[in-house]
Amino acid sequence: MKKIVALALGALMTAGVATAANAGTLEDVKKKGHVQCGVSQGLPGFSNPDDKGNWTGLDVDFCRAVAAAVFGDPNKVKFTPLSAKERFTALRSGEVDLLARNTTWTMQRDTELGLNFVGVNYYDGQGFMVRKSLGVTSALQLNGAAVCTNTGTTTELNVADYFRANKMQYEVVAFEKADEVVKAYDEGRCDVYTTDRSGLAAQRLKLKNPDEHVVLPEIISKEPLGPVVRHGDDQWFDIVKWTLFAMINAEELGVTSQNVDEMKKSTNPSIRRLLGVEGKFGENIGLTNDWAYNIIKHVGNYGEVYERNVGPKTPLGLARGLNALWNKGGIMYAPPIR
Repeated sequence: MKKIVALALGALMTAGVATAANAGTLEDVKKKGHVQCGVSQGLPGFSNPDDKGNWTGLDVDFCRAVAAAVFGDPNKVKFTPLSAKERFTALRSGEVDLLARNTTWTMQRDTELGLNFVGVNYYDGQGFMVRKSLGVTSALQLNGAAVCTNTGTTTELNVADYFRANKMQYEVVAFEKADEVVKAYDEGRCDVYTTDRSGLAAQRLKLKNPDEHVVLPEIISKEPLGPVVRHGDDQWFDIVKWTLFAMINAEELGVTSQNVDEMKKSTNPSIRRLLGVEGKFGENIGLTNDWAYNIIKHVGNYGEVYERNVGPKTPLGLARGLNALWNKGGIMYAPPIR
């Protein structure tokens, strides 16, 4: 009996050590002086480097927002480009502090991989792109098609489910890197390219003749994309989660990077709490009380980031749709700061 109790206590102590080892991300981030953020290997509008290595995109701006919350400086962030296959391993191992890589929130990923999704920063769905010359107007006409996609993603299972449900045959042509998929499709090694519809809009820009390709109308899945952190560190989870919520709440309250200084004089209690004029909401998560002010001042609210990177006036030309605020016809919604 004593031996059993000792073994049980040893297991509890080991679990405690493991939890402690996973904790303290904020302290580690402050010690090294930057947030290490895992991003895609190049997806225009979401995370994409230019010739000089400068990163831009919706996910990139989210990483910068976390840096602004922690340091008051959006430039205190470094980016690690990751393939779909290696992204979760890099996060679990501590290679990155945060994953912001157009990643779909699923039950398996949320419960089996030792990860926490902090929320959704882009509501998406999987689609299909084909050459206009094929004369295809519906995904239901794709029986027997060769389909290009990425390994290590939800797209493979979604394609299998869709074709099986519709009693169609297909051949999958999968690659680890997104650019390999684009190249294979562009060279005609497959008939169809499938991924999230936002991804299709982005990757279409890389094709030799983008206007010769069309995205079919069917949306075959729900793809809630969002930032991810490791299990075991609630403080870091709260910081990253409330960074997203602050950006969404700021848009709803009409607080922008342009008017944020003036808004600090507002008598609206919600705005005053958001900007740290009232309350100690920053201190409660280990930051300064102007954490959200720094996010908005240096990066912008959610709407500003959306319009700058993927909105109708960008090459991607994506309408807000589901990603509009809940009171503007969409489903983007954040808990209140109070």
